[in-house]
Amino acid sequence: MERSYAAKSGYLFLVLEFIFLVLSFLGFMRGMVLPSAILILVFVFCALGFVIVNPNESLVLVLFGEYKGTIKKNGFFWANPLFSKKKISLRARNLDSEPIKVNDKIGNPVMIGVVLVWRVSNTFKAAFDVNDYEHFVDIQTEAAIRKLAGLYPYDNFEDEAAEITLRSGGEEVNEELEREVTERLAIAGIEVMEARINYLAYAQEIAQAMLKRQQATAIVAARFKIVEGAVSMVEMALDELSKKEIVVLDEEKKATMVSNLMVVLCGDKEVSPVVNTGSIY
Repeated sequence: MERSYAAKSGYLFLVLEFIFLVLSFLGFMRGMVLPSAILILVFVFCALGFVIVNPNESLVLVLFGEYKGTIKKNGFFWANPLFSKKKISLRARNLDSEPIKVNDKIGNPVMIGVVLVWRVSNTFKAAFDVNDYEHFVDIQTEAAIRKLAGLYPYDNFEDEAAEITLRSGGEEVNEELEREVTERLAIAGIEVMEARINYLAYAQEIAQAMLKRQQATAIVAARFKIVEGAVSMVEMALDELSKKEIVVLDEEKKATMVSNLMVVLCGDKEVSPVVNTGSIY
């Protein structure tokens, strides 16, 4: 469990070091070799205890395998020179993962990359519960991506019942990713500040086929809207002609008119009009 270590002021020991140095010099001047040599050894030993902790940094202290505490307060300090010291940054860090190939819920290979903002919140866990906490973040983030991909389809082309997909899930998918990564990194004392998908695409081997499928779906949807609009326009034209009694059409002529209007309105190319200068009958 993480605990704070109250380190001594480095400036106080700097003054003591100066005193040791002056006393040893005076001792040598007066022929007191042994006491002066001892003072020199004390001076060198104490000099090894000076440490500097910068803002948003910490220093984990261990004495002969026993955890003594963590210095989180920034400044100039002195600690037992026998302590082994390990600096751990408390700054927020970005992980911009390379897109990896994973399978979505229905087995389609997709490429997913994420941006992860994280920082160390518990120095004891980061230092002792995992071997290398930075490498741990990389591996567990990849594992979280793979699990997330298995929960949702890329889109709802094949799974029309899917309410949330990787492509359209938005905040829901990102929240699930953040929750999964947070659970996995808690063992290392890592706080996840944000996790978001920043790259999403079909894998290269199926990208072209899926693109054609999307295009076909879009064309069908567009045609449906065009036909729906054309039917409404034809219906309106017939109603207006009948209401204003501009021309009286029998059923055969109505069918011909409907056919011609549908061809004009639904065709994907411009039509060439034919002007009839004689009687329509």
